[in-house]
Amino acid sequence: MPAHITIVGLGPGDPRFLTAEAAQVLSQASEIYLRTRQHPVVSALPGHAEIHSFDSFYETAETFEALYRAIAERVLELGAREQGVIYAVPGHPLVGETTVTLILSGARERSLHVRLVDGLSFMEPILSALHLDALDGLQLADAMDVAAQHSPLLDPDRPALLGQLYSRQVASDVKLTLMNVYPENHPVTIIRAAGTQEEQVQTLPLEDLDRQEVDHLTSLYVAPLAKPGSIISFQELVAHLRSPVGCPWDREQTHQSLRNSLLEETYEVLAALDLDDMDELREELGDLLLQIILHAQIATECSEFTLPDVVHHVYAKLRRRHPHVFGQVEVEGSEEILRNWEEIKRAEKGTQRVASTFQGVSAALPALARAQAVSDRAARIGFDWTNIQDVWSKFDEEAAELRAAAEPEQQNHETGDLLFTVVNLARWLKVDAESALREATMRFIARVEAVEEETIALGRQPQDLTRAELEQIWSQVRHRQPPRSQP
Repeated sequence: MPAHITIVGLGPGDPRFLTAEAAQVLSQASEIYLRTRQHPVVSALPGHAEIHSFDSFYETAETFEALYRAIAERVLELGAREQGVIYAVPGHPLVGETTVTLILSGARERSLHVRLVDGLSFMEPILSALHLDALDGLQLADAMDVAAQHSPLLDPDRPALLGQLYSRQVASDVKLTLMNVYPENHPVTIIRAAGTQEEQVQTLPLEDLDRQEVDHLTSLYVAPLAKPGSIISFQELVAHLRSPVGCPWDREQTHQSLRNSLLEETYEVLAALDLDDMDELREELGDLLLQIILHAQIATECSEFTLPDVVHHVYAKLRRRHPHVFGQVEVEGSEEILRNWEEIKRAEKGTQRVASTFQGVSAALPALARAQAVSDRAARIGFDWTNIQDVWSKFDEEAAELRAAAEPEQQNHETGDLLFTVVNLARWLKVDAESALREATMRFIARVEAVEEETIALGRQPQDLTRAELEQIWSQVRHRQPPRSQP
């Protein structure tokens, strides 16, 4: 008989959930290796069998990865014996059992035969306890994986079930990850020892998750968001609008017809930022996102690219251009990060030409924003002053040249040079020139409107005031420093 490994699923807990096949294999076994004795079925195993467990491995392994690999390697060694090995795991062998995945891979390399004996997973009794239909969009994840993420890899518009909520620390990390998407009062349900006489089900706000007692038999159910909030749902909505049963106007749109809308929505986002109005920003970001999804949907219908293509491109680019985060590169400060960024970009383009420095700086940008983007790029490759005093000297020089300019063409030229120098000065001062000018314009509008209001209150019009009267009211308004107002 060839060497072999038999992997048995012990079910979710209560011995009554042990399958007939699993019970038969275990009853005929003279030797059984358990991943852990911490399982209710262990007490019901046949008395004649010699029982071993890998619980001691948990005490010596430094990481879970090392633990799983050590157990898998030992099972493979036992499986190579003439009598093979029976290895029993909680639940189903292929639901949350990393050791089994490693054993299957190692067995293929060593030409060992593996027999899987199915068992109920932790899911079935939970579905019964919560009256859930697993095919109704249920997502399945390992709480340990979610705990290690910064934002959950889940669709928040669909329910999710997280297994192996081992400890309060894991629960705390899971809570922080989920709160990157779900509100703190979002309902979650803790299920303890599902399918056993000790089964407990408790629904509570997400913010209270790490205040509860949890153990290795604890799972977490996360309800969908109360209102649609995922990109998946949004793309479906846009695809519906552009479908034959959707909206005629949406179906008519093309990449080119949406150009003005894209630009307009971008400026409205900037206006919300200038106002520091978070409610407005939330709304305007949604309108801008609509433009992005519309373009992606149009491209999908034209077989040009898909939304995942868009995400993959920028995802890969961000990882590639952050070797100090996702690699072994060490950097000192933001300036070195930006220099590395430019070097990586040139390598991506397969050229060392300086001309590539300005690639991607759109000609459609407002002149001031484009000037700052260009000066930023040039500075990264060494085209810059050595200190801010040199920039001030250049400013004085350009101002003098503008004052001396007599001809309109020369005045136009010198005005441009002075503005470009101001943009560079703003960069040295770490000021966004475009935003600074927008804010200055908004302040000017607010003050002029205040002057108009005060003048009308006096029964006069601004144009009827003398220069001295206008200056006096202007000074009063300016010293009151009115809050930002929308242009």
